[in-house]
Amino acid sequence: MTLTFSEDTYINLLTQYRPKVIKTEAENERAIAIAQDLEHRPQRTPEEDAFLELLVLLIEKFEEQQYPIPKQSPRSTLLHLMEENNLKQEDLIGILGSRGVVSEVVNGKRNLSKAQAKSLADYFTVEVGLFI
Repeated sequence: MTLTFSEDTYINLLTQYRPKVIKTEAENERAIAIAQDLEHRPQRTPEEDAFLELLVLLIEKFEEQQYPIPKQSPRSTLLHLMEENNLKQEDLIGILGSRGVVSEVVNGKRNLSKAQAKSLADYFTVEVGLFI
């Protein structure tokens, strides 16, 4: 059974909750509470799905502006991934090259080449931009 989207039902949701660009913590908390309520409904309607998507976009925009995540250095990212995966320097020799190259990269004495960044991204299945 295909559910159809009802513009009237969606308009009623918009009227009931009156979503807008979030500018304060209180507004953000209210939006989060509404989104969590919608997320936990067992049988959401297409209109509720669309409204939830809108709320999530508004919440994400506010939180990106209020709590920006500083970009980590490629070295910090590598060290973090090594720790998370219980890897030692010697585990990266086949990816980065020689033992000396791995040591220099890990110790911050050498930057990664684009090819090395791509190899690391493939190995850890992450975006290559994390290493550039």
